[in-house]
Amino acid sequence: MTIAFRKVTVLGTGVLGSQIAFQTAYHGFDVTSYDIDDKAIAAARTRFDELAKTYQAEVNGADTAKTEATAAGITLTTDLAAAVADADLVVEAVPEVLSIKRDLYTKLGGLAPERTVFATNSSTLLPSDMAGFTGRADRFLALHFANHVWKFNTAEVMGTPETDPEVFASVVKFASDIGMVPIELHKEKAGYVLNSLLVPFLNAGMGLVAGGYAEPKAVDETWRIGTGAPMGPMQILDIVGLTTPYNILTNGGPEEQKLADWLKQNYIDKGKLGLSTGEGFYRYDS
Repeated sequence: MTIAFRKVTVLGTGVLGSQIAFQTAYHGFDVTSYDIDDKAIAAARTRFDELAKTYQAEVNGADTAKTEATAAGITLTTDLAAAVADADLVVEAVPEVLSIKRDLYTKLGGLAPERTVFATNSSTLLPSDMAGFTGRADRFLALHFANHVWKFNTAEVMGTPETDPEVFASVVKFASDIGMVPIELHKEKAGYVLNSLLVPFLNAGMGLVAGGYAEPKAVDETWRIGTGAPMGPMQILDIVGLTTPYNILTNGGPEEQKLADWLKQNYIDKGKLGLSTGEGFYRYDS
């Protein structure tokens, strides 16, 4: 038996949070998106409108009427209590910083109904790192999406030893219901399957640039030509946005911390955050 999720709240309206919300709404769920201020909410509305156009261009059967109705139908709010007051499932997609997630889950535990299931989209942090903050460890697990969810549609589901098996099965079904391919992990692994493969690859690319061995373009060309892949690591990083890898690196060891400092000084502090800001490892026309 599984739990029926109808009302879904997504916390965080960044690149991936907005995609999760849109994909969920597109498949017929009642979706609310929460972020911390009006500026973030305005940016989210723009992202939803852009996603409507993207789905029209890239998703079979995604016509103008359906995609525009999807974008318009997502409720946006800066009121956390209102956002989760009647939620069946809350998907958290806030920055990869444990203290931010701790503070959020501590609040959530007292605001959401007892029935509500919490799922973190955390890229590298283990759900057991956060379970104690939720007040409902048996109804908490990880649900991890890849960027461009409509195309790269894996959804990795990873619980803790305390996660109720019914909750786990219900989230697996939910992932399938919103057009994703559920990837079930049998035990906790930082980075799941995808990022256990991807993060070392991206770090290797940054290490070559940071160490002065090659320019971003040369690193990417080498990978594309040598493997037939459509993109190299620096292109991928620009699409993801550089704050995400920075946050991941700050949770690592000495070498990762050193790379985080380089990324911050040379890119983040200069406003070069990737495709979303028009410049990262590459410059982009408006």
